[in-house]
Amino acid sequence: MADWLLIRLPRTPEQPATWLTVDPRGNPSGPPQSGSLSLAAPRAVGRRICVLVPGTDVLLTEPEVPMKAGTKLQQVVPYALEEQLADDIDDLHFAIGKRAADSARTPVAVIRRSLMDEWLTSLKSSGLEPESMYTESDLLPQNPGQAVALLEEDVVVVRPPLGSPVTLPVEALGEALEIAQQGSPELAATGIRGLVLYTGAAEWHQHSAKIESLRERFDGIKIQLLSAGPLALFGQQLPMAAPINLLQGPYAPTTTRTVGWKSWRVAAILLASLIGLHVVGKAAELTALKRNEHKLDSSIGETFRQAMPGEGSALDARRRMEQRLAAAQSGGGPGGLLPALQALVQARSAAPGATLQALTLRQGAVEVKIAAKDASSLDHMSQSLRSNGWQADLTSGNTTSSGYEGRIQIRAK
Repeated sequence: MADWLLIRLPRTPEQPATWLTVDPRGNPSGPPQSGSLSLAAPRAVGRRICVLVPGTDVLLTEPEVPMKAGTKLQQVVPYALEEQLADDIDDLHFAIGKRAADSARTPVAVIRRSLMDEWLTSLKSSGLEPESMYTESDLLPQNPGQAVALLEEDVVVVRPPLGSPVTLPVEALGEALEIAQQGSPELAATGIRGLVLYTGAAEWHQHSAKIESLRERFDGIKIQLLSAGPLALFGQQLPMAAPINLLQGPYAPTTTRTVGWKSWRVAAILLASLIGLHVVGKAAELTALKRNEHKLDSSIGETFRQAMPGEGSALDARRRMEQRLAAAQSGGGPGGLLPALQALVQARSAAPGATLQALTLRQGAVEVKIAAKDASSLDHMSQSLRSNGWQADLTSGNTTSSGYEGRIQIRAK
């Protein structure tokens, strides 16, 4: 992952911004620097930009928000906090944090929209596009066994073992430390009431007496002096903390990934349309093939019934017709078509001038219709067939204007 450029915005426009580069594990790669935001812009190349805003301008709270199926937190939270806020909710921006699985409370950060617009305009004009924007107090270390406080200039920030951090003016130092001492009734019941206080040398020199006077309220107070300010302390929390990103909703950043998706969205839609058309075309083709298959089956059935009268079902017609054709081509045994035709050719010599008019193969018998000059000619043919080992029966006959027509049924004996 890329390094971070951590930028801390000042509390007043007259003060300079401060920034620090840290690696993905939160380790600083140099001392903090300060100046105008335009001086920080060159350090942003190839780095992820995180901006910290003053805790005095952001309300961090954890309301209990009842949720119904289908509702969104962004729609519910403003009305859940409306009575606690002095400003109109339409003038405020609500950023939602991640709710713990075992908690009914939802972390929320509330800030004026005009202030968000002012900060983002200033950053953009300096060539800075932040990926995330956190409240600085939200990056104060959290310790499950004791409270943590930051005393800097005229502000004191307290993070109880449980709950959201609170930012108060330094004049309320006593109240702030009381919040730290009472912020976790569950832990207080077990006797764990320690305090870790981060501060600068000047602040400690000025307020040490008051802090020492409150020491008896805690099991212990550990003082951590920050010689270069708290920015390095905040940077150490980046890999492990879960602060609320203020860049949500209308302030969500247009990252490279978002731009990439927008540029590919048209292509994705066209691809999806092409796939849809392909599926529709294949479905239409399948429907046409099924329709043609039905017509073909009907045609096969009709042809089968014409070629093989007496056969009831046309099931597996092709195989049955192939078997019948093979039997006819191979002679089908002694009673097959070809042997019967050979015998008929030989018998025709007994009736000169006789002509074959029709031939039918049915149930192992060959029935022929023959035209001859008289009935005796057909009788001679029948006798010749019988003498060659065939059963030949003259089944019908009648006299015509040109001679005599009769039918002979030929079977193997």
